[in-house]
Amino acid sequence: MVMGLKVVTLLLASCWAACASAQLRLYTEDYRPLSYMDNGKLTGMVVEVVEALIQRTGQPASIELVPWTRGYQQAQREVDTAVFPTVRTAQREDKFHWVGPVAAGNTSFYSHRGAGLRVRSLADVEQLGTLAVPKLWYSYEVLQEQGLKNLYGVPTPQHMLRMFKHGRTQLMVANSLVLDEILAGQGMRREQVEWQYTLTRDTTYIAFSRKTDVGLVADWQQALDSMRRDGSLERIHRRWFIHASEAELAEILVEP
Repeated sequence: MVMGLKVVTLLLASCWAACASAQLRLYTEDYRPLSYMDNGKLTGMVVEVVEALIQRTGQPASIELVPWTRGYQQAQREVDTAVFPTVRTAQREDKFHWVGPVAAGNTSFYSHRGAGLRVRSLADVEQLGTLAVPKLWYSYEVLQEQGLKNLYGVPTPQHMLRMFKHGRTQLMVANSLVLDEILAGQGMRREQVEWQYTLTRDTTYIAFSRKTDVGLVADWQQALDSMRRDGSLERIHRRWFIHASEAELAEILVEP
């Protein structure tokens, strides 16, 4: 009997060690300036946060830049996987374990500056012809759920921007954190567009597969909370977003 208990104990210990050493597969997309490849090196504001969390938790992990669809699907199907940066929405809530928030911003409608538009509701948006939005963006999910009649799904943000730039659509949708980079992809600047209407206030997280051990997820959340307390999360955020307001920072610096 004693020998049997020893065998069980050894098996449990071996299982725990194997689980503890399992390598996380972390997926991200090209979503500047939160995550992107620069001269062959993965970088970005949220990438820096995730790398710090890997170091603090001591969890073996790899980060791979992939198309959003692949990362999002893998993080729902596979054990020990996560996808980031992921906006946390009601539609996605039960699909993942969440660690965050790691960033916060506004998703808003923008027009060409000087176009003379005044948009203050979704009813106004519907009066302005086709609204192109990338199908894989959460904002597409939100607008589709709200029954926006002129919603037109496009494959990528670049498709949306080209249509907007050349006057095929009067409005574009973008998160304030990535607005500059999205515009730059079509040779445009923030000064050329005008805010019209904010759709949602967004908080961005690391989304872990539901098949990932909850203890591991808790360790990551605790490590992120420690980054809030020691000021390292704020320092990373301010380095990437030098004009961030105190109100914007408060959303990620106050422990949930």
